[in-house]
Amino acid sequence: MNVVVGFILVLGCVAGGFVLSAGHLAALWQPYELLVIGGAAIGAFVISNPGKVIKAVTRNLPLLLKGSKFNKPLYMDALALIYDLLAKARKEGMMALEADVEDPEKSQIFGKYPNVLHDHHAIEFLTDYLRLMVGGSIKNAFELENLMDVELDTHHDESHQPSAALTRIADGLPGFGIVAAVLGIVITMGALGGPPEEIGHHVAAALVGTFLGILLAYGFVAPMSTLVEHIARDEAQFFKVLKTALLASQQGYSPQIAVEFGRKAIFSTERPSFKELEEHVKRK
Repeated sequence: MNVVVGFILVLGCVAGGFVLSAGHLAALWQPYELLVIGGAAIGAFVISNPGKVIKAVTRNLPLLLKGSKFNKPLYMDALALIYDLLAKARKEGMMALEADVEDPEKSQIFGKYPNVLHDHHAIEFLTDYLRLMVGGSIKNAFELENLMDVELDTHHDESHQPSAALTRIADGLPGFGIVAAVLGIVITMGALGGPPEEIGHHVAAALVGTFLGILLAYGFVAPMSTLVEHIARDEAQFFKVLKTALLASQQGYSPQIAVEFGRKAIFSTERPSFKELEEHVKRK
């Protein structure tokens, strides 16, 4: 919703200011200029990015309208899930988690938290490291942390590729606006000697090309790139919370204290209070 409101504000203020200055909106409608600028930008995007990055950008665009899913309810469910798993392991032993970890879709514990279960990245992260803890492959918390850091650093680099690709598009759009303007001036040169109003029309169309390139860059694509980066940051923080809780358990803390470690790693805007989390865990 914020994206739609922002787009309306950008267009409304720019067009409104132009009209209030006695401008005519019809003069800004130059579809061929848009074809040159947009087509060149898309072509450059395809040339400069491998297929996996293009697909990642395509997957991220719908998220701009939905916004970040990493809100307080999701964090509370994730920590409650970890608490239930750790509590079961503390009561029955780590081997009791083997069936839950191997097939989380059929696990009663995982099934209580569908919001988390539907996030396959989070489930893979949890089950992979719980599997190591269950099997005793890594007993040292520092070794487990190092392995987690390697995975999270890799995930961080990968998740920032779409925003970087969009940033490069935004950087190139003003240049493509100049290309459209130069083409307009070339057309204008061919019209010299003709009616003054025709020359004026061609010059105006050329200037609109520059205007559109700059507007698309700084009013639309660059903000979209920043929003994709914010969503990637929220996802990285979510995994940091999971990591912190699991490491606390590996270091010997009780399930209640382990999830408290995780709670402290949540951004203040989404962090539940101690009482809120405690009541949520009890309800589940």
